[in-house]
Amino acid sequence: MKTIDCRIIVFAKAPVAGQVKTRLFPSLGENGATALYEQMVRHCLSTAVEARMGPVDLWCAPTMKHPFFSRCVETFQLKLFRQTDGDMGRRMGHALKETLKRCSHALLIGSDCPSLTCDDLKQAVDVLRNRVNAVIGPTEDGGYALIGLRQFAPEIFQGISWGTGSVLEQTRTRLKCLGWQWQELRQFWDVDRPEDLERLILEGHFTDFIKRWRSV
Repeated sequence: MKTIDCRIIVFAKAPVAGQVKTRLFPSLGENGATALYEQMVRHCLSTAVEARMGPVDLWCAPTMKHPFFSRCVETFQLKLFRQTDGDMGRRMGHALKETLKRCSHALLIGSDCPSLTCDDLKQAVDVLRNRVNAVIGPTEDGGYALIGLRQFAPEIFQGISWGTGSVLEQTRTRLKCLGWQWQELRQFWDVDRPEDLERLILEGHFTDFIKRWRSV
C-alpha cells in the first residue's frame, strides 16, 4: 500500500580515486576530483533533505559497502539501495520502478548538479501533484539532471543514447509516443569539465575547496 506521497532518489557512484570525475583530473588530480565528487554528493543530499518533499533514498553503484555511503546514512538519516547492473537507462528505470511501488510519485536526481535547489525540487513535486505524468530538469549538454514520474513506463529509458547530447530529445520522443503530459523545469548544468570549475567558483559553490586543491 502506498502511504508516502513522494520519495527522492539520489544516484551516486562510490567515490573511488581514479574512477569518478575523470575529466577533472587535469585541474584537480585524481584525489582532488574524488574529494570534489564527495562534496557534490553531500551537497545534493543536503538539498534533497532540506526540501522536505519526502524521504530521501541514496542509490549506490557498484556497491553499498563503501565507507562514504555509511557516513551519508549517519549524516542524513537516509536509506541505501544498490543500483542494478546495466546501462544508465536500466539502472534509472529499475530505481524508479521499485520506488513507485512505495509512493505515489518519485523524483530521481544525479549528484553532479550543484545548481539544483530546494525550490527546484519543490516545483518538480508540485508539477507531479498537479497530475502531470512526468517532470524533467533539462541540462545544457542535452541531457537532464532530474526526472520525476507518477507512473512507470520502461520505454522512457530504453534505446536512449546515454552520455550524448541527444538524451533529452530522445526522452521527449518517448514521452510523446506514450501520450504522456510532461513539464520541464529551468535549465541546469552539470560539473564534468575543467571549465565547469570556474563556473562553480563564480556561483559560490565549493570555492575554497577548489582553490585549495588547485594549489596542491
